[in-house]
Amino acid sequence: MNTATQTITLHSSYWAKRTSFDWVYAVLVLLGTAFAFNRYNLSMDIYEKWILVGTAPAMIWLAWFWSPLRMLSLVVAALSLSAIGLYQGDLARADQVFWLKYFLSSQSAILWMSMLMFMATAFYWLGVFSRSQAAAMEAIGSRMTWVAVTLALVGTMVRWYESHQIGPDIGHIPVSNLYEVFILFCWMTALFYLYYEQQYKTRALGAFVMLVVSAAVGFLLWYTLVREAHEIQPLVPALKSWWMKLHVPANFVGYGTFALAAMVAFAYLVKQNAQEARWWKLAPLWVLGVVLCFEPLVFRQSAQGGMSNFWAIYFGVSAFIVAGILLGRKRIAERLPAFELLDDLMYKSIAVGFAFFTIATVLGALWAAEAWGGYWSWDPKETWALIVWLNYAAWLHMRLMKGLRGTVAAWWALVGLAVTTFAFIGVNMFLSGLHSYGSL
Repeated sequence: MNTATQTITLHSSYWAKRTSFDWVYAVLVLLGTAFAFNRYNLSMDIYEKWILVGTAPAMIWLAWFWSPLRMLSLVVAALSLSAIGLYQGDLARADQVFWLKYFLSSQSAILWMSMLMFMATAFYWLGVFSRSQAAAMEAIGSRMTWVAVTLALVGTMVRWYESHQIGPDIGHIPVSNLYEVFILFCWMTALFYLYYEQQYKTRALGAFVMLVVSAAVGFLLWYTLVREAHEIQPLVPALKSWWMKLHVPANFVGYGTFALAAMVAFAYLVKQNAQEARWWKLAPLWVLGVVLCFEPLVFRQSAQGGMSNFWAIYFGVSAFIVAGILLGRKRIAERLPAFELLDDLMYKSIAVGFAFFTIATVLGALWAAEAWGGYWSWDPKETWALIVWLNYAAWLHMRLMKGLRGTVAAWWALVGLAVTTFAFIGVNMFLSGLHSYGSL
């Protein structure tokens, strides 16, 4: 069979695999796009119109590529439109209407997401240690993660609507400050994990991946309670750009998949050291302790001085988790998949993240040229983004050219999480620059 015939056969096979639901979904997406364009085109500039037009085929392709996205997007759309309908253009109804007050306002949906992320993490770990109900516990954890992702997306969409109701000059896509991007990080990391969970047909890694998501949720709750960061604020002038709608989501695909790869790497090292009896040799487990306990040490101060109750509880839970992994490492190792699978998942996560992070960096340079007159200014955020990019570029180069595998690759990916975390939030905490939009 020649190449042309093979191409035609593959092309025909692709279309033949499309189900009735695929086509119904495609029609609904196109109708929704047409409705949005008809209703809001006067509020959009030419770039935003092209983004809207490009979003439709992208959503259709993604949903055809991974079928669970069809139902996810339809449920998110239905709940978001229901919330918008309940508001009736009056934000005061958020405290008056039952479904808005307790479920569908942006803050309510995000709080539900936070609780469900914690619960999903707990059920995944119950699955790891359970002898007879492991599959059932992990299945509950997986379903809770799906619901949490759904509510995070609903909260994001409704928050977008709420911002426009405050004022025409305030409305913006909710990816503009630390509070909003932490929500983005939570659902995006969890969603990528759910994809790999289905592809690799194992839920055992949920216990590890959801730890980093829960850590992000912990910060998000503190940021909400102490700093009231959930209040919608107008954009600073530099962020009033259509570039933000592309640059920030692409960036967080990178952050999310890098974090996922790091937790898979941690699982790899735990499995590798499961039989190690000498405590001083269990370096990977102590690393987790440092990572989990990092937030209380940085954000420990309360208004009255000393460690706040929130971070004291967080510190205690973190210590409990670390102790549990130390004591149960043999059981954990039994539940984890083979080294080859862990290594492959680590590689694919970093490869996807690197591709999107590269796109985000290029988009960021173009945005900088428009906003500040130059593509690169060695701003701290830009510098650390370059460090992150070089780190994973080197990892992938060593993987593809030198066959990097196993322990070194896992340690490198785990250290990469520390580098990425500093680029993500450390720059905002300890350095100042043009990108300091989210104060702590």
